[in-house]
Amino acid sequence: MSLPDIATRLERVTSTATIAGRTLLGLDTNPVAAEWSHITKVDPEGEKRLPLCYPLYLSHTSAISVGGSRDVTSENTEETFGLLEYSPAPAFHEPSDATHVTDETRSESTFLAIPEVLNGDSEALVGTLGLGIEYVKEDLGPSMLADKLGFSPDGMFGDRIGNFAAGYMLQDAVFEAYIIMNPDSAAAREAAVTEDDLLTPQEAKQRALAAEHHLESEVIYLEYSGTYGGEEAADILEAISDSITWSRLWYGGGLDNRENAQAVLDAGADAVVVGDIFHDIATEEADLFERARDEFGGPAEVDAVRDWIAEAVTVAETSAARYLSTITDVPQPERQALDYLAAGVSFALELSAMAETIDASGRSALSEEVREETFSLEADIAEVTDGGDATEFVNGVGTALLADCHGLDGDDEVPPRHLGLSL
Repeated sequence: MSLPDIATRLERVTSTATIAGRTLLGLDTNPVAAEWSHITKVDPEGEKRLPLCYPLYLSHTSAISVGGSRDVTSENTEETFGLLEYSPAPAFHEPSDATHVTDETRSESTFLAIPEVLNGDSEALVGTLGLGIEYVKEDLGPSMLADKLGFSPDGMFGDRIGNFAAGYMLQDAVFEAYIIMNPDSAAAREAAVTEDDLLTPQEAKQRALAAEHHLESEVIYLEYSGTYGGEEAADILEAISDSITWSRLWYGGGLDNRENAQAVLDAGADAVVVGDIFHDIATEEADLFERARDEFGGPAEVDAVRDWIAEAVTVAETSAARYLSTITDVPQPERQALDYLAAGVSFALELSAMAETIDASGRSALSEEVREETFSLEADIAEVTDGGDATEFVNGVGTALLADCHGLDGDDEVPPRHLGLSL
């Protein structure tokens, strides 16, 4: 028997075993964790900032999706993954362009998520994927291998190196099969989804079956892009949930309260996806910091800041509370939101006071003074990370914001441009 014959038989045996495991034995071989019920989208673009104590908020989400469609680069994507090392939730990469994928993002992400739109044009289903494979095959793959090996293996294997790299990366990738149901959204425009392409529950069920059994999509994603789908979405989710067995079913669009998030989960979604409401916390925190600086005129105890915030705003209506309310296993989202907002504002007040007296003659002196301080936020961060990470995180944020305040350039592990406030 020839080597090609042996390889063919092995592929058939492997494929048959996989199908039998999924269908007959009911084995869950999906690499997307079944226990994920809440996904937070973190966008690397400049306008989408992070609150100062973002690890506290993200400690409640199941996973983090990194990616965006506007002003995203490989550089700010790498920076975002670096920031998320301080978050206890796993992060995966959902790039809108293949060039956003680098060796660093590959090593830091749990997996690469590749979108494919089931009710868009052919470009949305296979065209973008083809461009991505071309990039991996001709550019990223060979360069990654050359960096790891210390030499280019092209001379030995030629074009087969690119083919191997493309196959390897797709083998490890997760495919998200989107059904886009908001024709007025940016996602719909990019995928050429119009009113005529919107699906009934029966049609959505059929597309989902094709995605699971033919495309082997690990995720079926019902996307309403900024609007809440309501009863229509619930009907579609129920139809899809009743038909698929292996793929995960996610819902995204307009979720900013517990009632809607729970309704989506009750309709059959395995997980809800939220995005903008998380980034809105950063704007909210920056506004509260400016008001608190006028109110207190200097550092203030966390308890005092908490009491002031409780009177200054309606906590239930804050972005912090609404984001946390979409995580249905957070028992008291308003209380948590108040605690986290107070922790962030109090930390900012401490840093603001330091900015007026700290030695700003150089970054090393500034960093040393930050390390000698004891910040109240560190104990809170330590509850969701280990102690060393908490110290590193608080010192990194403090150094970055103070250096930015004094106009000191440097290679910050916590780039201040990703944070929602400045001193």
